[in-house]
Amino acid sequence: MKTKLAVSVLLVLSTIAVGKVLTVPPEDEATSAEEIAPAYAKWGRMAMQNIMAKYPSADVIDYLHIGREVGTVTSVEKFKLWLRAEDNSEFGVYVDITFNNQTEEVVDIKYTETNQ
Repeated sequence: MKTKLAVSVLLVLSTIAVGKVLTVPPEDEATSAEEIAPAYAKWGRMAMQNIMAKYPSADVIDYLHIGREVGTVTSVEKFKLWLRAEDNSEFGVYVDITFNNQTEEVVDIKYTETNQ
């Protein structure tokens, strides 16, 4: 389980890093990890942790941030994770995390499995 978590976290971080390659600040500008991490990073970690708890025998092999739907009171952060089961079959799971815009408290998490 710890190995899966480490690999999954590494997958999220590498996805974030790849997304930032084109927006790296000039060398003379100092930046912190908080300034580099995209706004969805917190929700991405939560999606990964919840998927690993929901499917403990599967490995997360891909991660995609689909986007955010912003509402007046709540917003939804959307992800698609691709998993490999113990029998080597693969499937996707859409994860929609609904949260309060003011408090960032999670209101709901929905999971939808897909074979595409």
